[in-house]
Amino acid sequence: EKGLATVAIVGENMKRRPGVAGKLFSTLGRSGISVVSFAQGATETNISFMVSETQLSKTLNVIHESFFLSEYKELNIFVCGTGTVGGKLLQQIAAQQQTLKQQNRLILNVVGISSSKKAIFDDGKWNMENGICGIDLAHYREQLAAAPADSNTQKLLAKIIQMNLHNSVFVDCTASADVAALYSTLLEHNISVVAANKIAASGPYADYAQLKQLALTRGVKYLFETNVGAGLPIISTINDICHSGDKILKIEAVLSGTLNFVFNTLSAEVPFSETVRKAKEEGYSEPDPRIDLSGTDVARKILILAREAGYAIEASDVEKQLFLPQAMFDGSEEQFWQNLPSLNAEFETRRQALAKEDKCMRFVATLDNGKASIGLKELPVTHPFARLSGSNNIVMLTTERYRESPMIIQGYGAGADVTAAGVFANVMSVANVW
Repeated sequence: EKGLATVAIVGENMKRRPGVAGKLFSTLGRSGISVVSFAQGATETNISFMVSETQLSKTLNVIHESFFLSEYKELNIFVCGTGTVGGKLLQQIAAQQQTLKQQNRLILNVVGISSSKKAIFDDGKWNMENGICGIDLAHYREQLAAAPADSNTQKLLAKIIQMNLHNSVFVDCTASADVAALYSTLLEHNISVVAANKIAASGPYADYAQLKQLALTRGVKYLFETNVGAGLPIISTINDICHSGDKILKIEAVLSGTLNFVFNTLSAEVPFSETVRKAKEEGYSEPDPRIDLSGTDVARKILILAREAGYAIEASDVEKQLFLPQAMFDGSEEQFWQNLPSLNAEFETRRQALAKEDKCMRFVATLDNGKASIGLKELPVTHPFARLSGSNNIVMLTTERYRESPMIIQGYGAGADVTAAGVFANVMSVANVW
């Protein structure tokens, strides 16, 4: 065989210490490095093994980290999407790089950044000032603007695999189905995936389950906390509940920061059409607000929570009760904005009638005995959901252990800053894998 490299681990401290070889080979396997052959000397002071020459640099890096020969732990990050959330994430990483290096002995190297048609990469240049390898985040927008507009998802995937970096994590800050389609290949190459993108987790159940199983098998992470509730720890809390042996019986939630903002802002002075426009201007809604108003976004979120709670349901199983005429969703977005004011009088009449009964409107998602539904509900002002302000989200979890008094998670559920912070928290949890 040609194109192989030999690596040797040598040291007196290996003598009569059980588990050294196991730690070595599990570390290599978790990083996707195949060992062609190996030998251990009878003196127990040497383990030699052979790998593909293309894996040599990666092999040395993961061994140094695993056996604490390196002063720092490193994470190599690829960020896909530089819009509202992606841009905020890169700002937050830049602001925290030195603190994490000094206080946590963790170096975050952003080695790839891509937009829809452009991409930049840097895996080998060290900034002597700050000791951080990778792209200079203070000037990445200029670099990206100067890059040729010839990138696509397949070229991006090929480049990430070709770079073959250890401790890699791919961060998806897009809403692209094409980008979500890359996850399985990335996980197969032992690259962790952190997704703000909801498409993969809310797609066909078989695909969702396959990604979860693939991450488990490969010893990497597939994390998507911000798919529901932006930076709120909703998915992680559900995971903790289920892993501890408890069972989730019911989920009741207000999951749309946009719709909560709309119905909180609705008043005699601010008509329905204006509340929707404000929600978009302030960054709460999807680029096309009809995704929020149709309940599509909320349906995806309750579907994801149901799956994380252990229920194998499909998108078609979620019962949807629309509160706008279907005609509002037909045609172009421009036509939607033109037609929206025609609903103002109807919503004002309904708001006034509810106010006389001390009630308000909330768009609620429910999972009960494995059945999911979404719809606009009229709730008394004393209800926990009615007291939500601004764009906040709230989730009530009824479990076998929390029957009488459901667990409540509440807080900001929309906005680029908190969503980016949630993505950043997922990235940090990937660092703990190694």
